[in-house]
Amino acid sequence: MHLDGNAAAGVLAEVFTAEATTAVVTCAGCGAAGPMGAAMAYVSDIGTVLRCATCADVLMRAAEIRDRVVIDMRGTASMALALPG
Repeated sequence: MHLDGNAAAGVLAEVFTAEATTAVVTCAGCGAAGPMGAAMAYVSDIGTVLRCATCADVLMRAAEIRDRVVIDMRGTASMALALPG
C-alpha cells in the first residue's frame, strides 16, 4: 500500500527545520561523508552550488526561481540529520 506525498509531511517538517550545516552529507561520487558545513560553497546571484570537500563533485545546487527555492541533490547519496531532543 502507498500513500501520497502528504503522508511524509510530518517527518519532512522535522528534517527541514533542523540546522542544515550539521547534516552529514555523503557524496554520490566518491562516498566521502562529512558535515554540510564543511562542503565548498560557491554562491552567486543565480544560486548556490555545494561541492564535496574531498573530490569537488557537485553535491547540491540551490536557486531561487520566482517564488520558490529549487534544490537539486542528485550528487548527494544521502543526508543524515539528528532529530531534536
